[in-house]
Amino acid sequence: MYKVLLADDELLDLEGMKRFIPWQDLGLEVVGAVSNGFLACEVLEQQPVDILVTDVNMPNMSGLELARIAIERKPNVRIIFVSGYQDFHYVREALSLKACNYVLKPMDDEELIASLVAITGELKLEARQREAEENYLRMKPMAKNDLLIRLLEGELSWDPADSLTRLASSYGLVSLKGPLRVAVLEIDDFKWLRPEHGEEDAAQKLEMCLKHIYEIIYSNGLHYCKLSRNRIAVLLHGEGRARGLEEIRGSIDSTISMSITVGLGEEVLSPTQLPASFRQAIEALDGKMFFGRGQIINYEEVHKAPEMNDAKTLDIRLDALFKAMSNYELVRVHDEIDNLFKSVSTLRSKFTIYNLAMYIVFKLDHYLQGQDEDLFEMLGMELHSLDVVLKFEMMGDIRSWLVRKVFEISEMMRRKRDTKNSRLIREIMKMMKDRMHENITLKDMAEQFSFSPNYLGHLFKEEVGKSFSEMLISMRMERARDLLRNPVMKIYEVADQVGYRYIPYFSRQFKETYGMTPMEFRKRE
Repeated sequence: MYKVLLADDELLDLEGMKRFIPWQDLGLEVVGAVSNGFLACEVLEQQPVDILVTDVNMPNMSGLELARIAIERKPNVRIIFVSGYQDFHYVREALSLKACNYVLKPMDDEELIASLVAITGELKLEARQREAEENYLRMKPMAKNDLLIRLLEGELSWDPADSLTRLASSYGLVSLKGPLRVAVLEIDDFKWLRPEHGEEDAAQKLEMCLKHIYEIIYSNGLHYCKLSRNRIAVLLHGEGRARGLEEIRGSIDSTISMSITVGLGEEVLSPTQLPASFRQAIEALDGKMFFGRGQIINYEEVHKAPEMNDAKTLDIRLDALFKAMSNYELVRVHDEIDNLFKSVSTLRSKFTIYNLAMYIVFKLDHYLQGQDEDLFEMLGMELHSLDVVLKFEMMGDIRSWLVRKVFEISEMMRRKRDTKNSRLIREIMKMMKDRMHENITLKDMAEQFSFSPNYLGHLFKEEVGKSFSEMLISMRMERARDLLRNPVMKIYEVADQVGYRYIPYFSRQFKETYGMTPMEFRKRE
């Protein structure tokens, strides 16, 4: 509700306004009804006031003086003057003080109500406009962030008629002059380096660091966008682009106790070529495992480094390793880790070996998160336990340590999978038993549990030792044998109970299982 303050030295008029105007129905609340300007000023100090209804002519402080004070304290306050004075001088001066209306005494309630309705309409419109502006201001950074990502990934057509290109132009991106280059900043994952922080504290610290980095980049007049949790892309432009990057790094290093690695793409001449520089910056940043954390890594250095030829196939090798781990192929796990270390053994750099080991662990953690697993929970390790890698003096020791840990994870995943599969098969067996009187198929079961029939059939055979159809026949025959012991039930009723509608087929199936027909079985019983 909007707040209203009434001020009138004529108490009958004041009381009449309080009692006879339907404030509640108008969406208004009277927060004060006073007889002079000084008391009105006290209310203005203590209460939020949206509308001031005041008599023009009051002793000691006139309504005009009160209005001036109210506007100084609350510039958006709306004022309605009420007075028996019809002198145009008062009207003109009242209107100059943003008076929304001037109601003459004796006052017509309907006239005052009409003024109040008009004011509340204006206030609501202004509130909607403010909300729209605030939403725009909140969305503007996100819109620019998304636009910059699209620009860097090559999704802009650069057609002047295209809406995205027009938006890019409004941000000054189209008019950027070369040479330009892209830098990708990465906060080195501090949860591996700062074990004293809990997960929540770590996330808060990361957000504080990102906020500070944004402020530093913004103060250098550069465009930037957030790529991921701890990566930021920055467009470097102008003659001071190299100096600007050094200033950013210097400011970050002096204020944040965290390591920042930067990948730098090559210079390009126009904004349309920025996607190429961006891809190079990402590739340069991927070289961190060889060049180390806290570095500015140029694409030119990475591109010519002989070890990076091996790095290009690293992720493929890691995928093969993780697949072998998931499939419990321990010999292959050993071979894949051995191949990974052989690829960097010729470099004769212990730091490269350490970086490779840590990179494998980082990627392993990421892979396990995708499987809803936690690396440290599975191994019963604390984050600081990874320091053991840095204490090994021989590459073979690091390799052996990794092999053991991956073996452990593979074994745990196999046990969990077996337990999960056993539970699934038990559920399927129960459903087969409950529904054996129906014409159920493997396809029905696969749809029920969201599997492909081929995969479920393979899993079932692996767990039970029989195919689905073999197990279903066996269960039906066992049930039929039990029912046949009841002399009251007819053979066709027994057949129907176990899912057979064709009696000859039921008899043949029963004889294949027990070596006699249902009738022969019943006679022997």
